[in-house]
Amino acid sequence: MNVIEVANLGKKYGKRWSLRNASFSIAEGRVAAIVGPNGAGKTTLLKIIVGLAEPSEGSAIVLGGIKAGSDDALSRIAFVAQDAPLYRYLKVSDTITLTKNLNRSFDVIVTNKRLEKLGIGLDQRVGKLSGGQQSQLALALALGRHPSLLILDEPLARLDPLARREFMSVVMGEVANEGLSVVLSSHVVAELERVADYLVMVNAGHIQAASDIDALVQSHCLATGPADEAETISRSFSVVASSVTGRQARLLVQTSDLGLLGRNWECTSVTLEEIILAYLENPDDEPLAFDSLGATNSTTVPL
Repeated sequence: MNVIEVANLGKKYGKRWSLRNASFSIAEGRVAAIVGPNGAGKTTLLKIIVGLAEPSEGSAIVLGGIKAGSDDALSRIAFVAQDAPLYRYLKVSDTITLTKNLNRSFDVIVTNKRLEKLGIGLDQRVGKLSGGQQSQLALALALGRHPSLLILDEPLARLDPLARREFMSVVMGEVANEGLSVVLSSHVVAELERVADYLVMVNAGHIQAASDIDALVQSHCLATGPADEAETISRSFSVVASSVTGRQARLLVQTSDLGLLGRNWECTSVTLEEIILAYLENPDDEPLAFDSLGATNSTTVPL
């Protein structure tokens, strides 16, 4: 079963398209990361999936065939926004009561136990909690609904490294114990590489890539070789990014068969972060054209 399926999805605000022609699917049980620069369309995409925004075109289906935003979908999807909107002057206990009253199903006992384990007292006022504790409270409230799909929009943005680790530890515990499907948007690529197994790259309102992370990393290599042969490589392979220094070229190439590049080229493995940065600096997602001098028209990427 796919927990998310979007087809030709688009969202227009006035005359500007925030998202256009988005198509991908995410299977059940995945921890999927959505990455992209600010203003790329990530939050718009998540809001449509959650049901907080209507698409201008295309469709969004969740949880094996349910229309995004429908009552059935809303009851089975939990969403934690970046700013973790909470009433600062309420006690934690009152916040739990309010959440219970606003939801058809909410597990107070499990939520209380989770917060106790995290050292968050029920008598504390929300506004007195640290940023990390407020994020943990928002997560505990979301998980208290026992969702099938958890969507997190920049949940790590305000957190220090230790708080980020604790937050993601709770999320991954639910994935392991309950089979929870997770979609999270974040700029913290190192954290994503540690927890996610699927990646969706959003850039300039378009989906640049949607792939299993292991397959994505294995299908790219950093090729180093003579600059005068770089144009030949670009005609045969998809070159994501490049840099040329003197007679030597360094190309991030999409290929899993390294022997095809030729004997003058040496290939080394690349990290997920290097791949993401290279794609995002080339928003058109097209093989790069070389001019007659052997230089590329790409932005030089520190590969």
